[in-house]
Amino acid sequence: MNQLAAFTRQPSMLLCWLTLSLMAGSACQAVGADSLRVTVTEGTNMAAALSPDGSTIATDLQGTIWLVPSRGGTARPITDALGDCRQPAWSPDGSRVVFHAFWDGRYHLWMVDKTGRTRKQLTTGVYDDREPHWSPDGKSIVFSSDRSGNYDIWRLTLADGKLTQLTNNGANDYNPAFSSDGTQIAFVSERPDAPGLYRLTADGKEQLVYGTTAKLAAPAFSPDGKQLLYNALTKEQSGLFSVAVDGAKPVTVSTSAEDVFPFRATWFSPTEYLYTADGQLKRQKLGQSGATVIPFQATVVLGRTPYKRKTYDFSSTAARPVRGIKGPTLSPDGKRIVFAALGDLWLLTIGTPKPQPLTNDAYLEADPIWSPDGSQLAFTSDRQGNMDLWVRDLKKGQDQRLVDLPDDINFPSWSPDGKRIAFYQGDARNMWGRGTLHTVDVSTGKIDKQHESMFVPSQPSWSPDGRTIAMSALDVYSSRYREGVNEITLVSVDGAADGSADRHVTPTPEHSLGTRGKNGPVWSPDGRWMAYIQDGLLWLSPTDKTGTITGKPRQLTTELADSPTWSGDSQRLLYLATDTLRQVYLADNRTETVPMQFTWQPANPTSSLVVHAGRVFDGRSATYRTNVDILIDGNRIRAIEPHRASRAGRVIDASTKTIIPGLFEMHSHQSAMSGEQQGRLWLSYGITSVREPGADPYDALERKESWASNRRAGPRQFFTGGLTDGTRIYYGLATSISSPEQLDRELNRSVRLDFDLIKTYVRMPDALQQRITSFAHAHGMPVSSHEIYPAMRYEVDAVEHIGGTSRRGYSPKISAMNRTYQDVIQLIAKSGMNITPTASLQGGFYVVAGRDPNFFENKQYKAFYSESFTNALQAGAAQVTKINPGYLSNFGNLQKTVKTLIGAGAHVTTGTDSPFVPYGMSLHTELQTFVDAGLTPYEALRSATLWAAEAVGVSRDLGSLEAGKLADLVIVDGDPLTHIRDAWNVEMVIKNGTVYSLETLLTKP
Repeated sequence: MNQLAAFTRQPSMLLCWLTLSLMAGSACQAVGADSLRVTVTEGTNMAAALSPDGSTIATDLQGTIWLVPSRGGTARPITDALGDCRQPAWSPDGSRVVFHAFWDGRYHLWMVDKTGRTRKQLTTGVYDDREPHWSPDGKSIVFSSDRSGNYDIWRLTLADGKLTQLTNNGANDYNPAFSSDGTQIAFVSERPDAPGLYRLTADGKEQLVYGTTAKLAAPAFSPDGKQLLYNALTKEQSGLFSVAVDGAKPVTVSTSAEDVFPFRATWFSPTEYLYTADGQLKRQKLGQSGATVIPFQATVVLGRTPYKRKTYDFSSTAARPVRGIKGPTLSPDGKRIVFAALGDLWLLTIGTPKPQPLTNDAYLEADPIWSPDGSQLAFTSDRQGNMDLWVRDLKKGQDQRLVDLPDDINFPSWSPDGKRIAFYQGDARNMWGRGTLHTVDVSTGKIDKQHESMFVPSQPSWSPDGRTIAMSALDVYSSRYREGVNEITLVSVDGAADGSADRHVTPTPEHSLGTRGKNGPVWSPDGRWMAYIQDGLLWLSPTDKTGTITGKPRQLTTELADSPTWSGDSQRLLYLATDTLRQVYLADNRTETVPMQFTWQPANPTSSLVVHAGRVFDGRSATYRTNVDILIDGNRIRAIEPHRASRAGRVIDASTKTIIPGLFEMHSHQSAMSGEQQGRLWLSYGITSVREPGADPYDALERKESWASNRRAGPRQFFTGGLTDGTRIYYGLATSISSPEQLDRELNRSVRLDFDLIKTYVRMPDALQQRITSFAHAHGMPVSSHEIYPAMRYEVDAVEHIGGTSRRGYSPKISAMNRTYQDVIQLIAKSGMNITPTASLQGGFYVVAGRDPNFFENKQYKAFYSESFTNALQAGAAQVTKINPGYLSNFGNLQKTVKTLIGAGAHVTTGTDSPFVPYGMSLHTELQTFVDAGLTPYEALRSATLWAAEAVGVSRDLGSLEAGKLADLVIVDGDPLTHIRDAWNVEMVIKNGTVYSLETLLTKP
């Protein structure tokens, strides 16, 4: 506990570890023999600041601070590549540059001298400090920080390090800037009653300069202090505007065609200023048109070290251990364990290693939980529709559906008296596990809502008196950015459902609990303890009957732990130790393994199959092979030969159809709440492989094992575990890493559970990502993230989204106007990094839907999605458009980027981030948006087949139709190499040699 707490509470120690991690690596230290130099001449969303003498520009190109002569020329770095250094500002004497940087996993203020040799950290702590600006006298710096629960303006006095809060409003205040005489500070505020541009005078008074609901950024005073230049984002443009501080009407000073970046302008003279737009450094005079471009070039170095990818044996049918063990739960008497695996419920009697099936059907059962007396089980199942709440009487062996709601249900929890069950109702779209807490009376079926919808809460746990429910929920640091920490939320049963009576407690302030699923808090039956996972370990905190923590936490394990549950006597806990069930005894912390012998086998057919194809797109050639037979033995293609009548074996007549390789969905997130139909849905759209870059690993393994064994129909699954993230997290499946020991445990989990990739998320510091990449490559696994540079410098393999979430509040890959510049294009293309742009997520799905009145009449869509789902989908699109006015209108700019990337030689694959856009259908809109961007249907299909297989590391077996490869193929009606829309017209799918007609896939078993 002491060491872990030290890393959390003393960020300097974490920084020290990060620095040592960097020193231990070699990827960023020197140019190796296989390194590649890339010259960058444009920057995407780069900030710039002019030195006081006007001679030098500091710019934060791709997270490194560079100095460029103000007349233009070669850029020189003054920070390393690992700090994500942003938004530089010069000291008044021109000797130093201040900026915010992410070296220790939080944004803090740093300064560096202009030689780059002397660097100093100015702020510390668990908070984020951003957007610094120097006072004219050089004695202080103003910045924005979330130290007070939202973003406010703060001042740092350099002489003594004193911090002073200058604004204190319930809304976010940010982007501060001093006037040239130091008597005023301008800033942006989101105050709901009066949002806009403000100025703060020397006497502490705040004045609204210009009120507007538009998205504003980066005010800067003119040298005479009478005007403010600022950035505003509208539906039509991201422009630079000027407004007089006396409140006159703003005027536009940029052109309508310019893509102005949201950063502070600085001044050459009283009438001439520097700003960034269109990927360039620009110099402009007030009142004149035609800015002068200041050319620059910066050279970056990329690593090029090959590694051996992990190998796959898709032909073996040997038995292997079941690892998709979901929610193991100890019976009250401590003698039995119930869990979900392979789509069913299983009962393990401790001492008898082989578990027995409690269910055995084609549907999906999940979330089993014991009644307090051990006579009944509550669980969820989709056997009569969506995921409903069921109860099994163990003595009679009878099941009863207790709750049937329009939306799916998960995470039931029995009250201590056995009279009620708490559960969550999901939303219509199952968007990452939102849940509305309900309770149901077991005897009457009466349902009461206990809390409004929450974002991915953990499984609820009852207090012994049944008056309080505890759960892990997200507590964000501010409303400006979404990340925060997992804390315990205490809900009063039968209290105010709006959450007004909620209480929040935590055993370790500012330190996140484990993933929000089945990892606690779990109240002990005697009410004395709460068990939970933190830093990957099992902990206890003493608590009173109300849930208030009354003492210091106690560590129970030194190994990775998940899914803790109590024995009825509160004397021991069962937990999942990566791939082994164990019990730990409170009396002495003794652990013992629960033996289990439980295996599954891949299902590979042994029969022969002949597919007579009218046309075959093999995934490699841009033209069809015509009138051929695809000869399949078992699960592999033996040969593709000219058609010959009367071949032996089963023959499928597709002589008037087109055959394409099975499609890859390269970015999707799934959950058990989608039920049995999830696998059929994928296959019905011709998707035979799914890459899941973020999942509860046991939930993902359950799908992988069920689909591979044919217990349920479904595609091949390539997965990782939770999102490996930093000290702040957002999603329920994000793992907050706070120490090197915890990172080692998580990396070892990836090997023991045989991950297909590792996904690092947006708050992961670069030094840690570099360490993760080195480990993953040593074990044959690729690494992906939302980052491009310096990730590609130490050879991260892939990047997700051309837009997508960024910790910065803006993207280093795409501007607010959906434009991407030469730095991003060249870095991705030259590095070889795979990109899955998720264009459908960025607006493509709605663009395609908006121009087709019959879009939602698609046969597969109507079979799997309800009218309420469609209504929720369209409402969601309207909300996104409201938040981002150019979401749809600027989508064409994003499409140009996709085409430019392909033209530059980049490796681009298709993925959609479903369920944000609908599973299955969204992949076809992705293909359509690629073609609408100017790609040929061949190039689009190649991205969804062969290139996807290469990115996953399975192109020896998948991605094209060739002799020796796996028999994953799709029979469609039409000509998709001419009309990409015809790829939707799926009539039959063959996955791993097993044939599925579309009618079969659309029919519930």
